[in-house]
Amino acid sequence: MAGRPYGLICPISRACELLQPRWTIQILTELWNGSTRFNDIRKGLGNISSALLSRRLKEMEALGLIERVENVATGTIDYLRTEKSINLEPAMNALAEWAQRNIEAEIALGGADVSTIMWSMRRMIILAELPRRRAVIRFHFRDNPPPKDPHYWFVVEPGAEMPELCSRDPGRDVDLYVETSSVSLAAVLEGRSSLEREKLSDALFLTGDPALARSMDRWLRTSVWAAVEGIIPLSERPS
Repeated sequence: MAGRPYGLICPISRACELLQPRWTIQILTELWNGSTRFNDIRKGLGNISSALLSRRLKEMEALGLIERVENVATGTIDYLRTEKSINLEPAMNALAEWAQRNIEAEIALGGADVSTIMWSMRRMIILAELPRRRAVIRFHFRDNPPPKDPHYWFVVEPGAEMPELCSRDPGRDVDLYVETSSVSLAAVLEGRSSLEREKLSDALFLTGDPALARSMDRWLRTSVWAAVEGIIPLSERPS
């Protein structure tokens, strides 16, 4: 992780030297969001290779940012934040709030990876607000150029702790179809827009089970950063 130092005694610069290697902050954020297993971290980050993630985790462990915990009985390995990383939370909160207030939505949301959006969205679905039966929700992304996998399915089974995410047709009857784009959906999740606004602009279209469609604002929670005051919204688009 060592790089050419800035040559300054400024504490901010020293912190940057420690955290600046690519993916370091993103890994910490994914751990902050609840992922502890290697594959879950990798899926949450989307574009990181397994080799690079493995290297970063070893480097971060050596720096005391994370702890590697192995369950000898099961062979599973969890990566946990140390106190040093937990102490970063106020700074990371402040950075996220600054971004919401000062970075234009089109820049902040542009280039988002669809698979990463959907993987993160699993945590945002409130199962208690869905019917007490199997529910299948299909998303179709109309991005230009189209993403590698333009279709995703959430399959929610009764009693499940989290929806199952599929990028291939699970062979189940679909209850609700969602037509959107990565920017439109990300804008809703991050508080840069709303479901109603995206539907009115024809950037998001719902068809299928009327009850599921009407209650989407209840079963889909937004990011913790969506409530930041002074957030810069997505620009108006012709309806």
